[in-house]
Amino acid sequence: MFRVLAAGFAMLAFAQTGLAQTRAAEPQWPARTIRFIVPFPAGSSTDVVSRIVTRKLGERLGQSIIIENRVGASGDVGADAIARARPDGYTMGLATTSTHAIAASLNPQLPYDPVKDFAPVAMVGVSPYALAVREDLPARNVAELIALAKDKPGLLTYSTVGPASLAHLAGELFALRTGVKLTSVPYGSASQAVFDVYKGLVDMQFGAIGANLPMIRDGKLRALAVTSARRAQAMPEIPTLAESGLADYDAALWMMVVAPAETPSAIVARAHREMIAVLAEADTQGLLAQQGVEPDGGTPEALRTRIAHEIGVWRALAVEAKARGD
Repeated sequence: MFRVLAAGFAMLAFAQTGLAQTRAAEPQWPARTIRFIVPFPAGSSTDVVSRIVTRKLGERLGQSIIIENRVGASGDVGADAIARARPDGYTMGLATTSTHAIAASLNPQLPYDPVKDFAPVAMVGVSPYALAVREDLPARNVAELIALAKDKPGLLTYSTVGPASLAHLAGELFALRTGVKLTSVPYGSASQAVFDVYKGLVDMQFGAIGANLPMIRDGKLRALAVTSARRAQAMPEIPTLAESGLADYDAALWMMVVAPAETPSAIVARAHREMIAVLAEADTQGLLAQQGVEPDGGTPEALRTRIAHEIGVWRALAVEAKARGD
């Protein structure tokens, strides 16, 4: 009996030693600063949202998270930089409807695969766009805007942040659904795109609510509708385009945290848990609400499926609208 017990204790001690050695050999993540790539300019709504969530995420992880704005090609440059980064958990970034759904629907030569080259971490939220016109445009509602556009085919302009952006395709979808002809004017930044509407150099814009809301509240822009399927929480008094006569119109900007493909699943799982905790905090929700960002969820696996689904949706719309990414 003594020999049996001694052998059992020896085996237990050996197992515990092996477990301790295994734990010691596991990398402690994160052990240093994390880089977070934002594919859009500093000061843009996506940049502001990224800074809100990464500050909180860094606090929970106990490490600094540094924002790196990699701008160009309507977000494709930054998205490609995320995809090509070392999958070690020290590079993450922001993916959006533009970089991961619309870009793939418009550009057959996209340098990255929005599904295969990324590991989704967590959805940050969804931001409806607002159809906002310059204050002196003689259109008080969507019906009057449509009538004006039909009276002046091709003369009404709308600003975008590039030909492969949600702002661009939202305008193309609006023109398709209403039978009007509009002229898009691309800009290098969302701030300049909305500023020129305010200055009267461009007639209107489909833009993120967070960036436009101060000017809308001050009467410098007139919001006619929101582009989402339901009214925006940030300005519930503004009708949707569907309510304004454009049945089934739905174009909203989602934002999610992603990592390069092949990032260890344990790191993705930890980052997902911490992001969910960050998004559950009341002050985070308040700050995101100020940017017009509404909660949305999904597991990493569900987010990957969502990206693939939305590529198909936007590709079909791009073909229908004869939209191109160049």
